[in-house]
Amino acid sequence: MPPIIRNPFKQVFGSLSMIKIKRVYEEPEKDDGQRILVDRLWPRGIKKEDLKHDLWMKEIAPSTELRKWYHRNISKWDEFRRKYTAELCCGKYFEDLIEIAMDHDITLLYSARDLEHNHAVVLRNLLEDKAHFYECCKTLRDLY
Repeated sequence: MPPIIRNPFKQVFGSLSMIKIKRVYEEPEKDDGQRILVDRLWPRGIKKEDLKHDLWMKEIAPSTELRKWYHRNISKWDEFRRKYTAELCCGKYFEDLIEIAMDHDITLLYSARDLEHNHAVVLRNLLEDKAHFYECCKTLRDLY
């Protein structure tokens, strides 16, 4: 099971939210909080009515182009993280996820087989340190 990460919102907002990541194929737990599917494509082998989730944020997933590129270039994890963070900087969906995480414990659901190198890991890490996210966005905007 991936580690549970406590996020930094306590310092700013006074409440402590929990961020977990979990494969969609794992059983729900009482302490999952809001269960948010963060894949662009619906997970294979699961009927929509069978997945216990509160929200499907497919727009927050990597673009189809980036997902396909990473699938062909698995060894380029650091570059994937940078490109995915750049995509998140260009959209509003990460801000929406921050808003949810400020009010609720959340579990980000994903279907990737690799537990350590997937976009849910990137999302969790950015939620842990949103100040770092904003700094990355500024740097990436300056580069591109």
